[in-house]
Amino acid sequence: MTKEEGEGMKLLLVVAVAITPLLAKDNEPTKRLDAATAVFSEIMAAPDKGIPQEMLEHAHCIVIVPDLKTAAFVFGAKYGKGYLSCRSKVGPGWSAPGTVRIEGGSVGFQIGGSSTDLIMLVMSERGADKLLASKFTLGAEGSVAAGPVGRTATAQTDAQMHADILSWSRSQGLFAGVALEGATLRQDLDDNANLYGKRLENRDIISRKRRMPPAAAKLIDQLNRHSAREDKRAAK
Repeated sequence: MTKEEGEGMKLLLVVAVAITPLLAKDNEPTKRLDAATAVFSEIMAAPDKGIPQEMLEHAHCIVIVPDLKTAAFVFGAKYGKGYLSCRSKVGPGWSAPGTVRIEGGSVGFQIGGSSTDLIMLVMSERGADKLLASKFTLGAEGSVAAGPVGRTATAQTDAQMHADILSWSRSQGLFAGVALEGATLRQDLDDNANLYGKRLENRDIISRKRRMPPAAAKLIDQLNRHSAREDKRAAK
């Protein structure tokens, strides 16, 4: 190997080391889409412990946050990233996804940490409109209730009947309704840029029926498959 070739190899190595973290960061939204697809598929596959089919069929939007981090040492905190999709207003099916960040906090005598998968169904147009804002505080700007569990669950409290959003979590294999009062949802323009090539707002992605990113196809296919009955009724 000549001296010039050796210097060239060194330069390539330096460039590779420099861009590897950037590539890993760019791939994060895609990996998170795969994780969101797995979370939704596994929960819907649970025979008697999943989200009631009727509620999924009537939901306006869905939010899926895989691997929501919760840490606590006197002061508690929550942080995670995920995706939202809403039913198309120009035809059957679900929209291309927008990205979200969820942040929340609590105070109390607590210690420990956990990782939780989170799913929220937006059951009203009012809730869907609030969700598409750049920042949305659960409970303050839209009522939130713990969702019932069971494929054919019909027993609902008054809060569930009138809530804008129903929420569920899965932690250590257990799936149950969860209250999320005070948590904040924000759109993530950087992650949207990674998926769409530009810093699109979630409202733009949802309302303008943007082209589906290839990485999101599996997730949207799953949503459409499990909501087919409602979409067929709406198309009649």
